[in-house]
Amino acid sequence: MADRGLLRASIANRLLYSLGKDTVAATPRDWFHATALAVRDQLIERWMSALQDTESRPGKRVYYLSMEFLTGRLLSNSLLNLGLGAECHEALADLDVDLDDIQAIEQDAALGNGGLGRLAACILDSMATLSVPGFGYGIRYEYGLFYQGIEGGAQVEHPDTWLRYGNPWELPRPEVLYQVQFGGRSLHLTDDRGHHRRQWVDADTVFAMAYDTPVPGYGTHTVNNLRLWSAKATRDFNLQQFNEGNYFKAVEQKTESENLSKVLYPDDSTQVGRELRLKQQYFFVSASMQDIVRRFLQRHEPFERFPEHVAIQLNDTHPTIGIPELMRLLLDEHELDWERAWSITQRTFAYTNHTLMPEALETWPVELLARVLPRHLEIIYEINQRFLDEVRGRFPGEDDRAKRLSIIDEAGGRRIRMANLAIVGSHRINGVSQLHSDLMRSTVFADFAALRPSAFVNITNGVTPRRWLHHANPGLSSLITGQIGDGWIRDLRQLERLAPLAGQRTFREQFLAVKAANKRRLAALIRDRVGLQVSADSMFDIQIKRMHEYKRQLLNVLHVITRYNRIRDGRVEGLAPRTVIFSGKAAPGYAFAKLVIRLIHGVADVVNNDAEVGDLLKVVFIPNYNVSHAEIIIPACDLSEQISTAGTEASGTGNMKLGLNGALTIGTLDGATLEMAREVGDENIFIFGLTAAQVEERRAAGYDPWREYDANDELRQALDMIAGGRFSPDDPSRFRPVFDRLTSEGDQYLLLGDYAEYVACQARVDALYRQPDEWARRAVLNVARLGGFSSDRTVADYARLIWNVTPS
Repeated sequence: MADRGLLRASIANRLLYSLGKDTVAATPRDWFHATALAVRDQLIERWMSALQDTESRPGKRVYYLSMEFLTGRLLSNSLLNLGLGAECHEALADLDVDLDDIQAIEQDAALGNGGLGRLAACILDSMATLSVPGFGYGIRYEYGLFYQGIEGGAQVEHPDTWLRYGNPWELPRPEVLYQVQFGGRSLHLTDDRGHHRRQWVDADTVFAMAYDTPVPGYGTHTVNNLRLWSAKATRDFNLQQFNEGNYFKAVEQKTESENLSKVLYPDDSTQVGRELRLKQQYFFVSASMQDIVRRFLQRHEPFERFPEHVAIQLNDTHPTIGIPELMRLLLDEHELDWERAWSITQRTFAYTNHTLMPEALETWPVELLARVLPRHLEIIYEINQRFLDEVRGRFPGEDDRAKRLSIIDEAGGRRIRMANLAIVGSHRINGVSQLHSDLMRSTVFADFAALRPSAFVNITNGVTPRRWLHHANPGLSSLITGQIGDGWIRDLRQLERLAPLAGQRTFREQFLAVKAANKRRLAALIRDRVGLQVSADSMFDIQIKRMHEYKRQLLNVLHVITRYNRIRDGRVEGLAPRTVIFSGKAAPGYAFAKLVIRLIHGVADVVNNDAEVGDLLKVVFIPNYNVSHAEIIIPACDLSEQISTAGTEASGTGNMKLGLNGALTIGTLDGATLEMAREVGDENIFIFGLTAAQVEERRAAGYDPWREYDANDELRQALDMIAGGRFSPDDPSRFRPVFDRLTSEGDQYLLLGDYAEYVACQARVDALYRQPDEWARRAVLNVARLGGFSSDRTVADYARLIWNVTPS
């Protein structure tokens, strides 16, 4: 491990020899890159040692396949996990450079959008910390999802140019290059031994090139690898076309090929966009499968032992095409028979489901697969036929059951159900909260659970305490460590020892002082990013999530309008001053979610400019939500909004991060919030609304949103203000679709059904917040009782229940 002097010399050498700058000419960005490279050198030493150790002994590697990895800034995380923070701060100070200043220069890697990507990053951190050897596999997106700008209150998407100045953490591997094919046709052949074989011919080819990023564990010498694939054309440049003056044609193949790794989730509202999405998924999965098989073959062992050395975890359905891809490699490239290949495949794969909403379960038109991946479609047909033969043998005469279980949906245009394929091809299927797993078994996948009950398990999500408490909230981290030591950083259950301190006035005062400092930091961010001055003495009521109807940001808005109306009417008794903060991106093609963002800004314009309201209520939307913003927002939160319709949120991890940082939660009994409520106690959380079972009962009984509208004066007033143009004076009909969605179009997510209870629950929040000492006591108990929601526990559960590996 480098001491202060060695690290200082390493940074100076990197500045000079890697960047070609001296200390006089160096810019802050140069210092950041020099420091990052010097820290990376320390990582690589551990990495090489860990790789040699893994290769030298028998054992299993875990391969985590995900379309997203939201890693955040890596300098601060690497220094934390390496235990080099103090040494680096001192080394840079010797060079007249401030570590905090250069850490702020690093751009977040644009490799994800929301909880799926952040979960994947937490899983990798915990795998390394628990010394579970493994790889993360994904795509090296050049522009990520998008950079969210706000113009006239509307979301505007810009390219996220996070690679503009290079990425000092990644190591290009031009020698790790795999061919990935699209199109063509499947040819039937008979080999010299008379065996029937298939060959994929006449296909277009793209190269996948690897970029590696080391992922260090905390307090351990284990360093795992995040391998991301970048698309490269097989032929970059057509000189003949160029010389003939066809300049665009000369680079056409390069441009088309490399589109595969340009952006995350291209808009799939067009046929071209849908095809690009499918190609993206296959591109990274094919390269990853080839890489995994190559690594296994280096052991010179028979393929029957493949599952003893390889565990592949599918993070949602996006990588599911990996199942037929591994089958293709085993059948066509390595000439295994079907039974052996299928046994190997099924014992290798496991699938994590992240949604039960039918409209969100990924499907692909058969026609599209036939055109883009013809060989894989043949394999899927064969998997399905053999599987349905098994189903009909178990349940003779039950044709409807067979139709529900089929990988091919024959209704309304033939489509491949990727979740069904993932379940059929995996030995374990897990949900990500107990409620989600129970619903998975009893609703959408009930037929599969009846067929293979032991294949379904629950593994509740978690978050890494290193990033989300120790690093993001240094004030609270220091306060905790001063009381119980630092063992909680690796064993979050130790936070239970804080519970008795909730009864100590001195500790509560210190806790509130930390929260106040964090709120001042967030207020400064809001002033700089939004141009709005907010009071750090007000309650910070925060909803930070991807914009989606089921997450019900719109219900929050309805409460804001109701609160505004009460203030305007002089009904302020019992109201605590409140700053309501939103942040999150809407998918480019999701018009209604984008309209909700515009409504939030319309409401903010009215509320924030009303002199009669003053600091009693402010509304803020922080643009371009990312990990770095979250690290400032989360520690400052007083009230965490977890208000999705019960039964729709698989788990959530923002709820855990906010609770661990001392926020109280207002929420429905949905996802992991239900488990959090059990842990912290009913008196320490604000629960409202219909349960998942009650939601289904209301729907079955014929839920009528107009009845809710007619019965509640405040609700009707808020909705009429939206529909009547109160928040869009330049275009009075702009938000009419919001009114229609919640009334005549049926209010799919029962916002109006939960409105009255939500508003009443918010009144209880106000009453408690006006008792700061009692609020602090309950917040401390939340921190103390949420230690079970660590991603270390999550990974330990995966290792025990699915991967069959033993963490060191």
